[in-house]
Amino acid sequence: MQKTLIIAEAGVNHNGDMELAKQLIDVAADADADIVKFQSFKLDKLVSKNARKADYQLKNTGDADGSQYEMLKKLSITTESARMLKKYCEFKGIQFLSSPFDTDSIDELVDEGLVDRFKVPSGEIINLQYLRKLGSKKLPVILSTGMAKMNEIAEAIDVLLECGNLRREDITILHCNTDYPTPMEDVNLNAMLTIKDAFKVSVGYSDHTEGIEVAIAAVAMGANVIEKHFTLDKNMPGPDHKASLEPDELKAMIKAIRNIETAMGNGIKQPSPSEQKNIQIARKSIHLSKSIKLGEVITEEHLVTRRPASGISPMDIDIIIGKKVNKDLDDDHNLVWSDIG
Repeated sequence: MQKTLIIAEAGVNHNGDMELAKQLIDVAADADADIVKFQSFKLDKLVSKNARKADYQLKNTGDADGSQYEMLKKLSITTESARMLKKYCEFKGIQFLSSPFDTDSIDELVDEGLVDRFKVPSGEIINLQYLRKLGSKKLPVILSTGMAKMNEIAEAIDVLLECGNLRREDITILHCNTDYPTPMEDVNLNAMLTIKDAFKVSVGYSDHTEGIEVAIAAVAMGANVIEKHFTLDKNMPGPDHKASLEPDELKAMIKAIRNIETAMGNGIKQPSPSEQKNIQIARKSIHLSKSIKLGEVITEEHLVTRRPASGISPMDIDIIIGKKVNKDLDDDHNLVWSDIG
């Protein structure tokens, strides 16, 4: 099975503190994530000053009067900070990534050499200028599809491809639900397979559910990419902490995903190396249920199937019946082909 690309989403859980951001990188590296991802945005290009918070942001920040603008002002990362975080990621042996939320941030991430791929947040899937800018950059694109319909996904893929610098195999589409946390009844994980079949692209899942089981299930279903928010402490102030994994949970999710990858195997049904030793012990072969004399004809009454499977297979019982034995044989003897005359 192809190794799943695991993106540990630090997002804005650094709370504007770059020392805290470095601690998040430590956690992601220790958990063996492939990538730790932050967010890059120019505040005035992202949100109006009077834009209201999402319901989950209101709930998680406990600030019913605050605006998105004021909330995000404290959470942006400067270019200098992004360079520092990338360098720290290199030191820790994990890839740095940051999702751009506007066209200026796309240019900056590329011009500064900060990313070798793009991860597109769900809200930008209907942003034509943004998608065109992405498509011009010749870097692979991972596109989240929270809130999107199939026709919107199709249009976004078309825009990316029409720029002429990307191939279909450069695009990965993530099924996603943008409610934090996502109710289980709204996950609709089978939609990931619908996307894969419809658009002939690699697919994955950006998970905003509580816990780790849905992300693991997505890998078993064929996800090539998993993205999951994490934090140092769910009780920290900020919009995304409560729907994020804590360090031990992140480590458990990644370990489980790697186990699932190993367990999926090659699809060839045959005895595995570990179970070869059990074949003779667990299966049966043909034994005698009573003694028989030299030259006597074997009848069904002479035969019983018992463990171990060290003699003639029970599948050959019809061949044995009617044959003569070439020696005296005792009750419970395990018949082998050399016993048959």
